[in-house]
Amino acid sequence: GAVGILHAGLIPLLVFKLKTESDGIQELILDTLSNCLRVEASEALATGAITILKEKLTHSSVAIRSRAAWVLLEIGTHAEGRSVVCEEVIPVLVSLLEDTDSEVQASATGALMFATVKPQGRFSALHAEAIPPLLKLVAEETSKARLSAIKTLTMLAELPEGRKALLDHTDTFQQCLNDPCEAVKRAAKIAISVIKWKP
Repeated sequence: GAVGILHAGLIPLLVFKLKTESDGIQELILDTLSNCLRVEASEALATGAITILKEKLTHSSVAIRSRAAWVLLEIGTHAEGRSVVCEEVIPVLVSLLEDTDSEVQASATGALMFATVKPQGRFSALHAEAIPPLLKLVAEETSKARLSAIKTLTMLAELPEGRKALLDHTDTFQQCLNDPCEAVKRAAKIAISVIKWKP
């Protein structure tokens, strides 16, 4: 289905419809875009989707905020999309790390994780003060965003400034070494070694 929508050239139309449709329809459009952008993001980027999605990140509806962050996550899986997300959206994603809804937090953390793959994204996230809210998500054992938060902090620790800020918080990662989820344990172990690394 996603490939069919892409081949039919419907992405620009769907992006445009996000401006005018009711909330329920916007949710469906965002779900559709999420599936399509997993395959290909260039058409959405060319139609200015990032600007519209950025607006949706502050929408009053939890479902729309969460889905918009998820679409940005899908865009961030592509190198060209990652660059645009780095330039335009990181401060808003950081603010969503403290959203009242766990789905929104999880989607925003995932999108931030992909954006911080690029050095430019790491600098942006550091300057948007992403470390305190990310640490809070790591400390919450029930957080859906825990794994993405650990991986994002690991990337921020690759910058000297990030490593310095995280050195006092290795105990937060130590607690994760007892997590029932293997992926969380592994990510925490890597995070600790990156934070403690000395040049």
